[in-house]
Amino acid sequence: MSLSLDKLRLLRKQAGDPKAATPAAPAQDTPPAPVAANDARQPSAERSVFAWVEQEIRHKPTGTATSTPAPPALRRPEVGSLHRLLGMRSRGGPAPARASAQDRQLPGEEIAPGLFLIESLQPQPIPTMPLSLAFAKREDQHVAARDLLFFDTETTGLAGGTGTRAFMIGAADWHVCPQRGEGLRIRQLLISTMAAEEAMLATFARWLQPHTVFCSYNGRSYDAPLLKTRYRLARQADPITARDHVDLLYPTRRRYRGTWENCKLSTIERQLLRVVREDDLPGSEAPAAWLRFLRGGDALNLRRVADHNHQDVVTLALLLQRLVREEQRERETLALVSG
Repeated sequence: MSLSLDKLRLLRKQAGDPKAATPAAPAQDTPPAPVAANDARQPSAERSVFAWVEQEIRHKPTGTATSTPAPPALRRPEVGSLHRLLGMRSRGGPAPARASAQDRQLPGEEIAPGLFLIESLQPQPIPTMPLSLAFAKREDQHVAARDLLFFDTETTGLAGGTGTRAFMIGAADWHVCPQRGEGLRIRQLLISTMAAEEAMLATFARWLQPHTVFCSYNGRSYDAPLLKTRYRLARQADPITARDHVDLLYPTRRRYRGTWENCKLSTIERQLLRVVREDDLPGSEAPAAWLRFLRGGDALNLRRVADHNHQDVVTLALLLQRLVREEQRERETLALVSG
C-alpha cells in the first residue's frame, strides 16, 4: 500500500485530528530533528491509527532500531495460527503427534507370531439325518451335517486380484466337544501382521478333511478364488479346489428374488431368519479397521470385524437349514397335490 504524506494529512484532517494541519517549514539554519526515535517513544494515548500508518511510511525498520508494535486492529494474524485454524501442517515443521492408541487388545489367543485364534461353541442339536441338497439343484445328493464347513473371509478390499489378501478367515462346523457338549463350533483366524499370513493359511488347511464340503455365500465367486490365489503366492498346496462347495447365494436368489429389496446376506438374515445385529460394523469398513490397526491405531473396530464375521458364519448354518426345510416342505406339498 502506498500513501503520500499529503493524502495522509488530508485524511487526518477529514477525521478531525487536530494535528492534521500542515507543519511550518523549518528554518534553513535549523537542522531537522530526528523523528525515528521520538516516534517510538510517543505516549500511546497520543498515537492514533493515522500516526502509526504515517510512521510506517516515513521510517523503514532497520536491524538495530526497535520496531513499534502495530495496534491490535491492524496487526496481521500469525501464520501458525492460520495453519492451526485450517488444519494445515507448517512446511518443514514437525508432524502432528499421532493420536494415542491405548486399546490394542485383540480377541482370542495368539497361536503363532501375529496369528490369533478366536474359538467359541453355540450349543445346539446337530442334525442327525443327512441334509438334502435338492435346494441347490442337486436332486440326489445328500451331505452329513458334520461334513459341512461354513466359511467367510474378511479381506483388504473387494476388487480381488493378487494385491488383495484375507486378514481373517471364519469357519463354523457342527462339533461334539467333550467338555462343552455338542453344537456349532466357530473358529476364526486373525492376522495382526503381514508376515502371519502363511501361518493362517497353513492352519486353515489343517482344519479340512477329505470329505469336507464348503458352504458359503458368494464364496464360489469371491472367497474361494481369493484363498486359492493366496495359497499359490505362499507356495502352499491348494486345499480348496479338490473339495465340494455349496454356494447359498444362487438358491437364495432363485427362491427370494423380488421378495425384498436385494439378496444380500444381511437382508436375508433380517427378513427371513429374523436375525437383528446390534452395533454391527458393515463389511465394507473391515479393510479400514485392519489397516488402522497395522498403522498403530486402536483395535476397537477390528474386534467389531470379528463379531461381524462370527455372525456371518452362524447365519450361513441357519440359512442352509432353512433352505433344506423349505425345499422339503414344497416337495411334500407337491406330493400331496399330485396324490
